[in-house]
Amino acid sequence: MSAWVLPDHIADVLPSEARHIEELRRTLLDTARGYGYELVMPPLLEHLESLLTGTGEALDLQTFKLVDQLSGRMMGLRADTTPQVARIDAHLLNRQGVTRLCYCGPVLHTRPDRPHATREPLQFGAEIYGHAGLEADLEALLLALDSLKAARVDKVTVDMADARIVRALFAGVPADAAHLARVHAALASKDATELASLTKDFPSAAREGLGALINLYGDAKVLAEAAKVLPASKPVATALEQLQWLAAHVEGAAVSFDLADLRGYAYYSGIRYGIYTPGASDALVRGGRYDEVGAVFGRNRPAVGFSLDLKELVGVVAKPPLTAAIRAPWLDDANAAELRAAVASLRREGETVVCVLPGHESEVDEFHCDRELVREAGRWVVRAL
Repeated sequence: MSAWVLPDHIADVLPSEARHIEELRRTLLDTARGYGYELVMPPLLEHLESLLTGTGEALDLQTFKLVDQLSGRMMGLRADTTPQVARIDAHLLNRQGVTRLCYCGPVLHTRPDRPHATREPLQFGAEIYGHAGLEADLEALLLALDSLKAARVDKVTVDMADARIVRALFAGVPADAAHLARVHAALASKDATELASLTKDFPSAAREGLGALINLYGDAKVLAEAAKVLPASKPVATALEQLQWLAAHVEGAAVSFDLADLRGYAYYSGIRYGIYTPGASDALVRGGRYDEVGAVFGRNRPAVGFSLDLKELVGVVAKPPLTAAIRAPWLDDANAAELRAAVASLRREGETVVCVLPGHESEVDEFHCDRELVREAGRWVVRAL
């Protein structure tokens, strides 16, 4: 095998795309800062129990594992940043009130989560801790939508669900975790035949409720239908009421519902959503409430947030124009010091100045040089090309 061949679903990011990703990263972090979110930078590597305890099997299977040569303990390369931010909130900051945190960094997956996806996403996310009310859910969702708007993503659809509905239907069901996982998979794929087989020994209310759940997707009428066909319980009624409230406060995006959608990690505990846009193979953003994610760290605080992959985002937004730059000659004579001073002055003013090395005057670079630095009347001036 050639030394330059990378592993499957791992790729270099070349200059044009890298520049676009970096511009998006700055835009999204600035958008989050405008909402009052503070930037944190968790490590890529942690002890395995810190990364995975309480997060569910899906995250475990996505996590690369290795042995720490210093301590002999098992380590993990993060596959998701949310558990790390929960640890920071619980132990390092330990604030009593509301905490707003954001982050942007790589995560690693043992397998791509869908066809053609990278195993090294660049994950951006924002999370708010310490408020149990729907105001926090709405703020996180509005920030997600504003982030996409700042990235110039148009025509988005917010698809909502709620983890409490399925949990309520599972209450009192005599089944182990492996069996329930198969039920989850049947619900996600809307496989009515498989679901009927898996739930044939469930109590009738749970069996009928799960069977009805497969068809509960569409517009706002879904919530009214769900109230009629799902077993009456306080968790289900609360979930439906809160979904309706949140949807009513969303502006600038279409809203739909899929009450059987369980995709994503198992730590979601309430309202959850995916944000879709044409051109993306799956949800561009996933988020929701995960009040129990900090329990393993001894501080079970209310928590809600979202995340997205910048490498996927860059593929669905229009490429920005090349950065306008100034072309400058390369000199090694009596005028060289004056030229270097002129170049340095322009760079301090925020200009991009590309010095053309000797013999490479006709080469094309990644920048759009629409001006040049020339010497006129004994001084260096910028002239349009």
